[in-house]
Amino acid sequence: MKPGRVWFCAASFLLLMSLTSWGQEKRKIIIDQDAAGPGGTDQQSMLLLIQSPQTDVLGITVVTGDQWLHAEVAHTLRMLELIGRTDIPVLLGAEYPLVRRQQETEQWEQRYGSVAWLGAWTPRFYHTPDELGAMLEGKPTTRPVDEDAAHFLVRMVHKFPNQITIYEGGPMTNLALAISIDPQFSGLVKELVFMGASFNPRTDDPEFVNAPTHEFNIWFDPEAAHIALQAPWKKIVCTPVDISVKTRLTTDLVNRIKAADSPAAHYIGKYARLRGNYDYLWDELAAAAWLDPSIITKKETLFMDVDLDRGAGYGNTLSWVARDKPKIEVQPVEVQDDLDLDKFYKMFVDLLTAPTPKVH
Repeated sequence: MKPGRVWFCAASFLLLMSLTSWGQEKRKIIIDQDAAGPGGTDQQSMLLLIQSPQTDVLGITVVTGDQWLHAEVAHTLRMLELIGRTDIPVLLGAEYPLVRRQQETEQWEQRYGSVAWLGAWTPRFYHTPDELGAMLEGKPTTRPVDEDAAHFLVRMVHKFPNQITIYEGGPMTNLALAISIDPQFSGLVKELVFMGASFNPRTDDPEFVNAPTHEFNIWFDPEAAHIALQAPWKKIVCTPVDISVKTRLTTDLVNRIKAADSPAAHYIGKYARLRGNYDYLWDELAAAAWLDPSIITKKETLFMDVDLDRGAGYGNTLSWVARDKPKIEVQPVEVQDDLDLDKFYKMFVDLLTAPTPKVH
């Protein structure tokens, strides 16, 4: 597609979105993310939410997961610099899971078998928590806000009660800490939208063939996920592995974005990572489906928890339909099952090729 045509499509999309939301207040959202970078699903999902004219991103709270906390914060600050959105505050959250530790996980692997993705602990990418690792995009000159993620989350939902969506793209440690600080926290949130959990994905991906209920975001901090899923949110929406594996980041999608001349497109063009058959748009789908729920064509209600026994299933997803749920308190979760792929891909390209929304 020619650059001029990409710009026309992006401009038309933004005009339509602006007309649709004309006269309506922007949707308030806080992004809680294990913001590995540069590029990749974590940064790309944040870009989708930032690029949408629908949204008022109140802040980005960061948690260790795919990378260590300080590296994730640096990548996020630099991404915001490159797209011209340094007005969005970035806050440091939890550096470690509530209970799980690297050495114990290594011992667990010796007994039960290796785990495909260990996030910040993955041996081939490992560096110490205080190091940034490779910063291909350059180090940021801006700094995070001098407030911790959990207290920011609590403060903002009290400031805007029942108005804020929490978008969770990583382990739920920051959410669990906010809930522990203020038991009213979850009840003041409009909805929790998260990418995580796995039930029975139809895939030949070796990460899930022998462990279909294992998913990294839940697994990395099982106790935090348990606390978060038990909390009385008004609404919980889950984008699980089962639907995520139906998506792919392809060379065609990246090339369509690279053809545009916007800051977000330049960022994706330089730092998008194509790994092959299993390069899913995990967090991007959760973000896009919140922006436009019509992308999702099938969903169901399940009741969820996490296996906290220290055996082979530690950290795996537990789920029940209503008739089978246990007597302990579990919350209903809207689980996405299927999607309109073409509509999702079009939205993905349109948002990332659009000009950076102006800050008012």
